[in-house]
Amino acid sequence: MKSRAEDHAVVVGAGPAGLFAARVLADVFGRVTVVERDDPADGDRRGVPQSGHAHDFLARGHQITEEWFPGIGEEMVAGGAHAGDIARDVRWVIAGRPLVRSESGLATVISSRVFREGHLRARVEALPRVRLLGGQDVAGLSFSDDGSVVDGVLLGPGGAGKLPADLVVDASGRGSRTPVWLEEHGHGRVTEEKLKVDVGYATQVVRAPGDAFAGDVCINIVASPDSPRGGACQRVEGDRAVVTLYGVLGDHPPTDPEGFLSFAKSLAAPDIHEVLEVAEPLTEVRRYRFPASLRRRYEQMDSFPRGLLMLGDAVCSLNPRYGQGMAFAAMQALALRDHLAEEEAPTAEAYFRRLTEQVVDPVWNMTLLSDLSFPGVPGERTPELLQVLELVGRTQVAATLDGSLALTCLRVFGLLDPPTALLDPAVQERVHRTLSRQPASTGPEQ
Repeated sequence: MKSRAEDHAVVVGAGPAGLFAARVLADVFGRVTVVERDDPADGDRRGVPQSGHAHDFLARGHQITEEWFPGIGEEMVAGGAHAGDIARDVRWVIAGRPLVRSESGLATVISSRVFREGHLRARVEALPRVRLLGGQDVAGLSFSDDGSVVDGVLLGPGGAGKLPADLVVDASGRGSRTPVWLEEHGHGRVTEEKLKVDVGYATQVVRAPGDAFAGDVCINIVASPDSPRGGACQRVEGDRAVVTLYGVLGDHPPTDPEGFLSFAKSLAAPDIHEVLEVAEPLTEVRRYRFPASLRRRYEQMDSFPRGLLMLGDAVCSLNPRYGQGMAFAAMQALALRDHLAEEEAPTAEAYFRRLTEQVVDPVWNMTLLSDLSFPGVPGERTPELLQVLELVGRTQVAATLDGSLALTCLRVFGLLDPPTALLDPAVQERVHRTLSRQPASTGPEQ
């Protein structure tokens, strides 16, 4: 990787996206400063209203993190997190039926988001070139006189202080103010795409006996068009569990104890409700609403300043019910690493093109496809898309009968393989054989 040992990089935001960015930048830049508005050690940071809810860390994210921070999974388990195999120790329920269990060889570590961020942050802060600056709000970007270069960030009330930088990476999340600052300095407004999903979450932390999970580390009941309510029940540090229920298109779970329990009972499978019946509530039920997936098309801008890049939810914020956010951020950081490795001075245009083609397009299209399977989600459904939806739906049903197909689905869910893997002719032939052997009147063998 090409060294810029005399240069200084600034990362805006100390969430997972910012921490992954800092890890990449620390291999290239002589100094890296991560600027965070909130106190990073505060578990209820104002900028992360969803932090208390269940968070998945998909298989691809786990792989990338272990590459950059070897042994971090073992450290987390030693501190109380729970490790398992994604196909053996995670209970996946789709349309009311469990996926077939198998040994995938793909590890997962289940924890609260605060716990995971704490371990990531400690590893990043231990890097000799990295400094984390908490409690500092970035009030703006510092531009050259002609607006063509970003040469730092402005800190504090009114942007009175300047932190110079040779590169600024905005990883401040969905609420990034960079679109406004770019427009103010003559670069135009970035085009935004939105897909209305109106997902509502409700979460409670409980104390649950270990045998309530029957050896599993997590229970995922996936919403489907026929049963548009879902939930996740995750064993986290100690004997606690995080229970998150969700509904789409305005069908949100209530926060009163009786309503929360009733919503859990209404899911397509009883597994989460059964855990709640033997659990002791430790917190009140918390609510979170996500109105729409959002994508900012920086790759389409005609004008963009040198010295600035974007990463994470600041580029693309996905429907959170798929649990892709943190792994998605890690994959974007890989694209940043590859961008910085170019021999010639890479341009922002080349970076956003790489990010779009390698990371954002495949994942955005995957979530778009899944969301459009729900009839109430607005969007065009071409005959080709309807055919793909039918094939994917059949594949998921077959995965409740065939372990190989279950693993194929889980690799796609985990962002290890593209969604086109489900449409592979060999996979579809196996789907056909599996479903043709199954009488229509009976369910899968248990």
